[in-house]
Amino acid sequence: MRSSEFEKYIDIAPEVKDALDKGLPVVALESTIITHGMPFPQNVETALTVEDEIRKNGAVPATMAIIKGRLKIGLSREELDYIGSAKDVVKCSRRDLPFVVSGKKDGGTTVAATMIMAEMAGIKVFATGGIGGVHRGAETSMDISADLDEFARTNVAVVCAGAKSILDIGLTLEYLETKGVPVIGYGTEEMPAFYTRESGFKVDYRLDTADEIAESLNAKWSMGLDGGAIIANPIPAEYAMDKAVIDRAISQALADAKAEGIKGKKVTPFILEKVMELTGGESLESNIRLVLNNAKVASWIAVGLSKI
Repeated sequence: MRSSEFEKYIDIAPEVKDALDKGLPVVALESTIITHGMPFPQNVETALTVEDEIRKNGAVPATMAIIKGRLKIGLSREELDYIGSAKDVVKCSRRDLPFVVSGKKDGGTTVAATMIMAEMAGIKVFATGGIGGVHRGAETSMDISADLDEFARTNVAVVCAGAKSILDIGLTLEYLETKGVPVIGYGTEEMPAFYTRESGFKVDYRLDTADEIAESLNAKWSMGLDGGAIIANPIPAEYAMDKAVIDRAISQALADAKAEGIKGKKVTPFILEKVMELTGGESLESNIRLVLNNAKVASWIAVGLSKI
């Protein structure tokens, strides 16, 4: 940990603390997929399956959430059940954390909030589904995810299935380039688009092994180059969706969001739910499978970093 000032706000689960104290590999996990992404109890069952995947691949999972104002680094089964079924849970990014903590509220952590909490605890690798980014039409709406600035300032590597295909992926990559955030393709030269393996846009660097990625991250941070990195890990081919089908569903969902006046942090969950309805649940199954795949690769990278 960098300082003791924030320790009074944090509870680190015993399993996670023991691993960190011993220099063992740890992988951070977000909680908005639990609090805002799936219904109870499927959300908790999925969270436990992802944690098991991390353990199977040699690392310790640390699911993040805020419970009654406490920053939780690693959740017990009881805490998972609580946050998975709680009402009025705040979707937390950087701006929200102080208010949720001081108000002793419950919060699900976005990519940005999870990165912040992971860095507080000294965790270097984080597995998620897809990152936020520049929304379509951002040239007039200025709707740009806070995730992107977090990548530029917080020293945590994020393993994801690329940017969500509801976003403007080209503008997202341009923004990341401006911020100096490297986008690494794990075994691919093309930025994946969450439900699909292709987007038509290139990554910055292709690396084919977790150890190569760990070496590059170690070099970056050892040179004092602050900020995170994105490891773009394509959804396994057998679970990828047909691009034409998903594009049609997203176009319809975006039109519905505009018609209903959905804005800000409500846009992504609204569209993902609409896409799930329009694809007969196929998108939810793809979502779960890509998160498991990201958890596996994140574990391998965390193991690689722990050896350096």
